[in-house]
Formats: sequence, structure tokens, C-alpha cells
Amino acid sequence: MVRPSMRVTATTDGPSDTPADTVAVGVFDGEDVAHDTSGGELQALLDSGEARRSFKHVALAHADGKRWLVVGLGARDGFDAERARIAAAAAQRRAGELGSRSLCWELPHHVADDVAGGLVEGTVLAAYRFERFKEPPEEAPAVLGDLAISAHHDVGEAVRRASVVAEAVNACRDLQNAPANELTPTRLAERARELAGVDVEVDGREGIVARGMGAFAAVAQGTHEEPALITVRYDGPGANGPVLGLVGKAVTFDSGGISIKPGAKMSEMKFDMSGGAAVLEAVGAIARLELPVRVVAVIGATENLPSGHSVKPGDIVRTKEGLTVEVNNTDAEGRLVLCDCLAHAREQGAERLVDVATLTGGIVVALGSTYAGVMGTDDDWIERVVAAGDATGEQLWRLPLHDEYAELVKGRYGDLNNAPEERKASSIVGGEFLRRFTGDVPWAHLDIAGVAWDRGRAYAEKGGSGFGVRLLVELARSI
Repeated sequence: MVRPSMRVTATTDGPSDTPADTVAVGVFDGEDVAHDTSGGELQALLDSGEARRSFKHVALAHADGKRWLVVGLGARDGFDAERARIAAAAAQRRAGELGSRSLCWELPHHVADDVAGGLVEGTVLAAYRFERFKEPPEEAPAVLGDLAISAHHDVGEAVRRASVVAEAVNACRDLQNAPANELTPTRLAERARELAGVDVEVDGREGIVARGMGAFAAVAQGTHEEPALITVRYDGPGANGPVLGLVGKAVTFDSGGISIKPGAKMSEMKFDMSGGAAVLEAVGAIARLELPVRVVAVIGATENLPSGHSVKPGDIVRTKEGLTVEVNNTDAEGRLVLCDCLAHAREQGAERLVDVATLTGGIVVALGSTYAGVMGTDDDWIERVVAAGDATGEQLWRLPLHDEYAELVKGRYGDLNNAPEERKASSIVGGEFLRRFTGDVPWAHLDIAGVAWDRGRAYAEKGGSGFGVRLLVELARSI
């Protein structure tokens, strides 16, 4: 079953002149309705107190043959694309309750074009549902199929870009939310081949071993499912900047292996492929937008399961880089997959690196579901990655790397160990481990374990959030 896309357009027609059955009009603190209905119903709703200017408040009026939603936007100062997403989610929710099939947002006066994009993203993301495995209702509910952004000037480019990116985020959420018996490494590789405008190469178990990726292969050896090293290339028109290397962890189910996890919430470990899904769909969006950038994306996809073939605590494996790793804990498998994928990305010509992974539970304790953690080796590159997160509502908080942390990942019997027993600074130690495989390439490591699912945002409350797609596309735009 293919999830239908919302049709999104920009127009300079007034909301009354569009075919939308529902119109959303935002009002800031201290301001009145800019363009009222013929009978002044919207301002009357404000004057009566039924509609309020407080952020996210939504009131309903009927006029001129349409439904009208008066949406409180709060203070104009500080109203940005992220607050637009949240306001749009509130309007979408009310429109859904009303059975709306088409919605027009009137872009507030004197706001940046990225607010138009935020209204699109908030609406499309909030309308997302994952119901493929549920019995369809006897009476099909109305579906919001059309969205228009009405503005005095042409915001078509911002609206088009936001629509492409929002659909990519929802495609990422489809991958995240799918059960692990469906979303296998093989299926993820098939999804890569479905993307338009990119070149895809997939290596299975034999290819991974042949490339010397002993750490990745060790994680994959416990499962009967074929692992997949997915390499995706995009060469944009007129690209002349550095090659952007995007690396994603895609453990499609993580039981912990021999170091097995507790049973409680183990079902959520289908989300351990979220970084790989974000990288994959971000590249798809970059290609659809025809951005002038060169990208090589590397996704390491496997299950991590216990069996008679599984890697064991105490085993020593050799990485593609040539370093040996003591596997002290088979549940610290993400860094074993990523270290070989980072080395592979460098071999494929990456000149800037970002890896995205649900790597550690420690980042959830430290930052919750508001920020993802970021670590890296180049201040300028980290600042650019953080700026991309700020611009898209996918905020990052930098954690430090330090020689004393680096000491913790040194091995007793091999060069490195994947899980120091002291358990100090677990998220940072994960980053320090990965740093050994980045060479002299500017690199940023995003630990998204706290923000990848059940994030609680108005437009992504439950299930996969698609975190990272918007950030990576914005980063590609900025290079």
C-alpha cells in the first residue's frame, strides 16, 4: 500500500478565491485580522474572546462558503519556521476533526519565506499516519489531500522545497515504523534502488567481508538475514564543493546479541535503523531538489541477534581501517557497524563527514527528546552542522571530545574496546571510538537516540520522527 502524498501549492490568490474548503488565518499578539471575511466574522470572533492570539489556540468560524480557522501565533518576535510548524500542526488537527479535504494557509504579513516552508512541513508531517497493518474502518475518514499557501508574493520555491522535504521525512517515518520482519536490510536496499536520480551499489555478506569490514561483518554474523552495505551516490548539476559523506547506522532490529537486552521495550529496537533511514531519504530529497552538491551516502544495515554464530563478548575483530577491536559488549554494535562505514565513505571520496545513529542510551539521559548530541573534530564543520539543525528545528547540542575520554576506548588485548566497563561518559566514549575512523576529514557524529521516535513534537508526537532528514538536506543546501 502506497501512502498518498499531499498536493501542495503556492498561490498569490487570496484565500477566499482558492478552492480550499478550509482556511487558516494566523494572528499575532497585539494585531488584528489582516484580511477578514465579507461579514467581518473573524475579527468578531477575536473581539468576543472566542478566538485568541495565544500560541496554538484555534477557533472556528463559517463564512463565505468556507470554514475559517483563526490560529493564535503568539508574539511576532521570535516567530520562526519551527513555531510555524507547531501552529500548522494545531490547525491541521482541527481541520482533520472537521473533515476538511483541502486547506489554505494565509501567510502572515512580514515574515520570512521559511515560515511558509514551516507551515507546509507542519501540516504535512502532522497529517502523517502509519496504519498499513490495521483493519480499515467501515467508513473511510476524510483525508486532507490539498494544501495551499496564499501570499502576496511568490513563495513557490520555499513551498516546493518544504513539500519535498516533508514527504521525505514521512517516507523515513514509514521505514522506521515498519516492523522488523518487513523492514529487513534487503528491503532497505530495495528502497534505496527506488530513489530517483542516484546511483546505488549494494554489497551483501560476502562483499562486506571482501572489503575488509570485519567489525560490520561480526555484528551481522549472528543473523540469517543478509546484511547490506548500501552506497548511494548523487552528483548534482554544477556541483563544485566538497563531497559530502553521509553515514547511517541501520540495525533493523537490535536484540543486543549475546549481551541481550531486557525484554521491556525491546520491540522499540526496530527503530535502531533510524539513522540509516534518515540518511537514505535525505539523499532522495537532495536528488529531487537537484541541489548542486556531490553526496556519497553509506548505510550499514544488519540485524543484531544471538545465535550459535554470533560474535561473543571477548572476541577481537579487525576493522577496515586495520585497527583491532575487543568486543566487550555485543550490544555496543552500532559503533562496530559505523566504524567500517566511515572508513568506506572516506575510501569513496568523502571530504566532509556526518554520521547519524541511535548510538547510546546515555544521550537520552543527558538530552532527552529535545536535542540530539553532536561531537566532532572540526569546529567550523560542527558549527555548520549545528546551524543546519537550528534552521530546521532539529537542534543539536555539542558534547566535548578529550584525550582522557579517548584513553577509555583503548583495548587491553586489541587496539580498541567497544564498551569500556567503567561506563563513564558513554555517549562521548562512543564518539571517541568513531573518531579513530575519520582520518583527517572534518567529521560530525549525531547521536539521535533520544529524538528518533516518540519525540512529542506537535507534528511528530508518536512513532518514528524522521529526525535528521531536514537537517541533512539543509546542510547539503549550505555547502
